[in-house]
Formats: sequence, structure tokens, C-alpha cells
Amino acid sequence: MKNVIRELREKNGYTQDELALAAGVSRQTIISLEKGKYNPSIQLAFKLSKIFNMPIENIFIYEEE
Repeated sequence: MKNVIRELREKNGYTQDELALAAGVSRQTIISLEKGKYNPSIQLAFKLSKIFNMPIENIFIYEEE
């Protein structure tokens, strides 16, 4: 699954640490999300949606395998 977390984070002036704190996860989780190596739980996806004030489907792009 692709995502635009890095772009949104930078656009909104968050560091990886700040975004991790706001979302209640580790910085390593944010790094893994940005690299596309981790698919978030639905709870984390909703938290990020709220932080960025965007629908989940605008942050995470599902691709058929």
C-alpha cells in the first residue's frame, strides 16, 4: 500500500518525532510507514486522518496485487 505521509508531514511542518508523538506511535513506525514497509492498523490510519484533516483514502492508496 502506498501513502503520502512524508509529503503531508513535511507540508504541515511536522518532524518524524512530532508526528509520532501526535499519533501515539514510535518514530520508527513513522519511518516504516513513509518507506512503505508497514501497513497501519485501522486505528492508526484514523489517527493520521484526523491529524492531517483528510479522508483515509487520500493518505493511503490501495493497490491491487
